[in-house]
Amino acid sequence: MQTAPLLEVQNLRVSFQVEKQTYPVLRGISYILPAGKVLAVVGESGSGKTVHALSLLRLLPPTAHITDGKIYYRGKDILTLPTEELRRLRGEKISMIFQDPSAGLNPVLTIGEQLTETLHAHRKITPEQARELAVQLLKKVGIYQPEKRLKEYPFQFSGGMCQRVMIAMALALGPDVLIADEPTTALDVTIQAQILRLIKQLQQESKMAVVFITHNLALASELADEVMVLYAGLCMERAAASDLFADPRHPYTRGLLDTLVSLKNRPEILPAIPGNPPVAGEEIAGCPFAPRCNRATEKCRHSLPPLFEKDNRQVRCWLEETK
Repeated sequence: MQTAPLLEVQNLRVSFQVEKQTYPVLRGISYILPAGKVLAVVGESGSGKTVHALSLLRLLPPTAHITDGKIYYRGKDILTLPTEELRRLRGEKISMIFQDPSAGLNPVLTIGEQLTETLHAHRKITPEQARELAVQLLKKVGIYQPEKRLKEYPFQFSGGMCQRVMIAMALALGPDVLIADEPTTALDVTIQAQILRLIKQLQQESKMAVVFITHNLALASELADEVMVLYAGLCMERAAASDLFADPRHPYTRGLLDTLVSLKNRPEILPAIPGNPPVAGEEIAGCPFAPRCNRATEKCRHSLPPLFEKDNRQVRCWLEETK
């Protein structure tokens, strides 16, 4: 008997409704995430990365609507789950780390209260057991003197320490899937590296699957098994991380990689992709990247390419048609 994939997304489409105007944000993305693997979802701001992440747990704002598609966790469609089953799924099976750690913590509750609240919501345990588990979780994410820090408030923690607490809360119930939505954006470069190493270490220890959302391809290269490149709500390229970074096929992916600058080889003028991405809701006749692409043809401007599949990768570009 064939086992259902851990997480499967099929043709996911999301639109925002503002004053009777509809703005499509995700325009049909699909992928399968096996257990123990890391999928990096990359792209510029506004590409649909965070909307996709919130959709996985049905946490979209009231103005957003999933207009089509399926999201399966172990064969169960998350979009049709009743409220109580969905509540159990969140945190227990699928957890999420948000961008801003300080915004994710309640300023008037101690760190210990917030960690034990998560444990009590899903486990029948005593306060003493919950406190001991909270101490173990803080130790796991590298927080010094965890017994003391449990009694402290979020304002007494640095940004990096708050993010470690958020990771501890996300891992509290041993989820199968961790969604990390740009978890290092608000942190300095040194702390970014520490948090990235921590996520990688914990992922390898627990064999959980990770959806890692970032605009930083350098971070994706460190962590991911597979990379999906989003642009204007569409998957432009998806491939194994090693293949994508060694041989990017889509002009947009190449442009993103060209913008990576090392300290050793730093040009006088920083490279950038010319132009701007389309505005949400803007009518797009052909490939959304065509106005910024130096290889675009008339066909690109008037006809949206499909996802061409070859060599275990997907590329949405008419240049792939003749390969």
